[in-house]
Amino acid sequence: MVSVEKAKGTMADSREVMNIRQASQYLGVSPDTLYKYVGEQKIPAFKLGNRWRFKKSRLDQWMEDKSSEMEPAAKRKPKTAAKAAGSQ
Repeated sequence: MVSVEKAKGTMADSREVMNIRQASQYLGVSPDTLYKYVGEQKIPAFKLGNRWRFKKSRLDQWMEDKSSEMEPAAKRKPKTAAKAAGSQ
């Protein structure tokens, strides 16, 4: 059985809805960068009143999608390097 203290700590650490400060810490970017991404509609967010909010599950999915987009580019790079090495 999980103790009450552990349950409280877990709840605070894994909030489903985060404010701009919490989301920026979670993503490892500055709040200014996060505001920029929101303004450019690059990141999933919604307004609650006049404040931006971020769902952790949506951010996790967004990061997964972004990392998947980067994998093909990373896979192409060695081929390009191999072609350049072979043409010398």
